[in-house]
Amino acid sequence: MRIAVRIPFGLALSLVMSPAMGETLAERGAYLVNSVMVCHNCHTPRGPQGLDLSRALSGGQAFDEPAFKVTGSNITPDKDTGIGNWTDDGLKRFLVSGIRPNGTAVAPIMPTAFYTVLTARDLDALAAYLRSVPPVRHETPTPEYRIALKPETPTYAGKQASESELTDQLSRGRYLMTIAHCLECHTPEGPSVVHDFTGASGKGGRTFKGPWGESVSANITSDRAAGLGGWSDDEIKRAVTQGIARDGHKLKPPMAYAGYATMTAQDLDAIVAALRTLAPHE
Repeated sequence: MRIAVRIPFGLALSLVMSPAMGETLAERGAYLVNSVMVCHNCHTPRGPQGLDLSRALSGGQAFDEPAFKVTGSNITPDKDTGIGNWTDDGLKRFLVSGIRPNGTAVAPIMPTAFYTVLTARDLDALAAYLRSVPPVRHETPTPEYRIALKPETPTYAGKQASESELTDQLSRGRYLMTIAHCLECHTPEGPSVVHDFTGASGKGGRTFKGPWGESVSANITSDRAAGLGGWSDDEIKRAVTQGIARDGHKLKPPMAYAGYATMTAQDLDAIVAALRTLAPHE
């Protein structure tokens, strides 16, 4: 059951307790933002030495694609340059629809199509945590949208999950893999859609450029030769949390292994179980 706590009104939202883990909504939100969903990867400024956490979530990575040129937004509660004037309902609606409170759509580099699975409680947790981070005044460039893109539904996405579903390890792993938007980076683009989720989900092959140089996403399907089918569970977990491949070479960003390193053992086990079920692709 949900635990009722007598607290001041201003703290009520962030201190609602989890029935499963005894954590507050804000604590759950912190875990999602800083670990599973690795929001810093796009929304925190990045330099040659890595993420500048002194300006955490104040806007970061720039993306210049044929369809758009955008920068990760300021998602701190700053009222002028961040989301300080957004309501909780507006924020939660945005996360699952990609539509800002002013009615404009966000570029699909923001993985709101994956966030359609977020449970009602996790949406509350994200709102609670983002309200609690220090506001940082930092204005990001106005987004530039060049062509309209066809809407897409990623593998395992499209329907809100329930808390009860997360008690099953495989369902939990697919949920976590979806909100971590692993298949956003690890699925190639198709001829007429942003990603070929139907024919090549998890196949890898996308190129990413940034301060790290250039990197190409790996095949994370269950294929034994090209994917993870021949890897042990521990080798997969090492790659996810330490950025070390099976052969020992260091993985480059934007693979956010530093964030994933703080995931719980239960969640890592669940993600590995889910990866094992991805259809093999050479």
